[in-house]
Amino acid sequence: MATETDFSFAALTGPAKRHIRVFQVHQFLDRFAMGLTVAVVALALTDRGMDLFQISLLFGVYSLTTMAMELPFGGLADNIGRKPVFLAAVVASLVSLALFLSTRDFYVLALSFAFIGFGRALRSGTLDAWFVETFRAAAPNVDVQPALAKAQWANAMGLAVGAVLGGVLPDLFGPVAESLGFSVYDVSYAASFAVMLGVFTYTLLVIVEDPRPLNPQALKQGFATVPQVIGDAGLLALRHPALSVLLAALAFFLMATNPVEVIWPTHAKPMLEEGYANTVIGVLTATYFFSIAFGASLSPYISRIFRRRHAITLAAAFACMAGVQVALALQGSIAGFATVFILYSVLLGVSETPASSILHRCVEDRQRSTMLSLRSLIQQLGAALGLVLVGAVAEAYSTPAAWIVGAAFLVVAVILLGILAKRLAAEIE
Repeated sequence: MATETDFSFAALTGPAKRHIRVFQVHQFLDRFAMGLTVAVVALALTDRGMDLFQISLLFGVYSLTTMAMELPFGGLADNIGRKPVFLAAVVASLVSLALFLSTRDFYVLALSFAFIGFGRALRSGTLDAWFVETFRAAAPNVDVQPALAKAQWANAMGLAVGAVLGGVLPDLFGPVAESLGFSVYDVSYAASFAVMLGVFTYTLLVIVEDPRPLNPQALKQGFATVPQVIGDAGLLALRHPALSVLLAALAFFLMATNPVEVIWPTHAKPMLEEGYANTVIGVLTATYFFSIAFGASLSPYISRIFRRRHAITLAAAFACMAGVQVALALQGSIAGFATVFILYSVLLGVSETPASSILHRCVEDRQRSTMLSLRSLIQQLGAALGLVLVGAVAEAYSTPAAWIVGAAFLVVAVILLGILAKRLAAEIE
């Protein structure tokens, strides 16, 4: 294998520089469209008459659809091309937005959320693979990681800017929307629809990919191999008890944290003045994304404190999150809530790297894709279960009570990680 040279943007060829800029713009626009709705989705659903349990069910539909579709569509982009699959994902997003804007009915909204999951499954790994392959062709033997970092920065900026604007728009144009018979939050969804049309046009005209022969059997083969993929991954986890314990801990982690991530706007908004509430929610959502990124950057340094014992690092992060989640539930003012929520988001970012490090350490290259698929499957299942269970508690009692119950799942995850730490230490000895 040829030695990779250090990345220097100034030293890149013209086509390589253009390729990075094209993908940065694409990632910004795509995530900007998503960010416009992510800050207000729970509020928009509440405004459509959904209670917290119904909101949880809708997000559960999204998680289950993603979980069911991600594996079959995993190899589709490799077979028929990344660009066509991504365009299909954008169409799915447009259908989802159109359905959402057209209804207040729970079952139609569930269909809208199913299309969101469908679009996410189609998006997974499509243009990312196109970017890496085209970059390597334009800049042979150049380290691609800094180029990916530039794309990820554009991705995060798109989400953050979209979240802020998605919160501002209902406050600015909500009265106009209401006078026309629409919800104040439909402004953000209509803006997302318009930007998503722009993403489709940009992808169609600017993203260049050599066409591939259409293989009608690709999708059929994708669905046919799902049971085998899940079976192989399950057998691998059973043969490696450390993996089983890690995956169980991650499932409990998502059961606890996903309900916080989904329904926090409905809890925070009553703390705010009506005139600027949605704007603050948008700013907080953007801060949430930046805080996760900041936590991820801190993770290597925190890992060193625990002498790179990743299971112990993860257990410590989860234990802190359990306490912070309880503290978050007890906040009665927006200042206190925002402060604790930012700390919670940083801890979310800290927890990402240790879990991945343990997983990759436990599997060989030939097993890696299979295990990553199983991890995604189990995490989506944990997220869906958590939303349904905690959402039911939130509706029956209160959101703070539901979050405190959810914190108990983090305690279970900490116990499992303690078992995992002892097992990994025994393997080293």
